[in-house]
Amino acid sequence: MGDIDLKLRHRFNPFVEDMIVPVKSRQVKISKMGADNNVLFNQSTGEVHGTHVSTFKKVDGEQFIKLFTANIGMTFELSSAGIKTFSVLLWTVQHKALEKDQVMLDSFILEDFIEAHTDNKPPLKLSITTFKRGLNELERSQIIAKTVRQGIYYFNPNFVFNGDRIAFTTIIERKKQD
Repeated sequence: MGDIDLKLRHRFNPFVEDMIVPVKSRQVKISKMGADNNVLFNQSTGEVHGTHVSTFKKVDGEQFIKLFTANIGMTFELSSAGIKTFSVLLWTVQHKALEKDQVMLDSFILEDFIEAHTDNKPPLKLSITTFKRGLNELERSQIIAKTVRQGIYYFNPNFVFNGDRIAFTTIIERKKQD
């Protein structure tokens, strides 16, 4: 549908069809669930309905990593330790991957990561204890898995990849009151 001119009067509700709303540096697409392949289906009740809001935003590489990390943290309910350790994982995959699906995650990698980010304002703080707590969170979330060698981990390619685009979808359903 596109932009709605606020000066026009409308014969029909302009918000009934899919629409794209520009919001600062991104586009937000709003559409009804249940149309075309955009379906939310409750298998228990058979209900098919809802609203789907998706956002498209172009960002630079640094913003991409920050947004990606924040969304992974939110999706897997990672603590601050988990989010920071996930950032170390992404950096390690980009700069120091051992194999196409393995990385070393130990105190030396942590030192290298902190050194590479000395220009950050405020400066990055991540102790080895917090880093290890974060590694445990990433394991529980099945983002990484230990190999037979200590300090070397497999990473899940579904969450750590060299792509430049990812979509996160969160479905929020209101509980029915008794």
